[in-house]
Amino acid sequence: MASEPMPALENRRVPASAPQALAVEQSPALLRRLLRAKDRMDALSHEAWPVRRLAQVSGVSEAHFARAFRQAFGIPPHRYLLTRRIEQATTLLRDTTLSITEIAFATGWESLGTFGRTFRDITGTSPGALRRDARATEHAVDRVPVCFLKAAQRPDLLTAVSEKLRRATAGTNGPSTKEM
Repeated sequence: MASEPMPALENRRVPASAPQALAVEQSPALLRRLLRAKDRMDALSHEAWPVRRLAQVSGVSEAHFARAFRQAFGIPPHRYLLTRRIEQATTLLRDTTLSITEIAFATGWESLGTFGRTFRDITGTSPGALRRDARATEHAVDRVPVCFLKAAQRPDLLTAVSEKLRRATAGTNGPSTKEM
């Protein structure tokens, strides 16, 4: 029995859900450049961060940046940025008296409608409802360390995107909740 040679591991595409043991190891220099771009997104998440700009920050091509970022951090750059913006908006909704419109623009959204829809898709609740709930339970979380609160309230974009795709294929966009 003649066996066929195994294709090189470097030439295979590895889905993001695959175990890290199968993924091609990235160089430390590339990881530093990816972290530099990620840090810039964290510091200036209210700004627009297209892949072209992120690739320039990290000194690689756009396609290579998008592929390497997803491999290194488990999610695409755009989803990471959405996560950061929603985390910041959640904190501002909970801890400030800024209007929802001010929070939307302060966290980098160009449209209040897009902010509200994306916020609801990711968190499962509207910005106004989250603010009401946070104020109702304000004293219960005073003794919990902030790092635990942030980890517990971090939006799960993979679930949100899967839910949105499920609704789209079922022909419904879910219940419409309008804030007055």
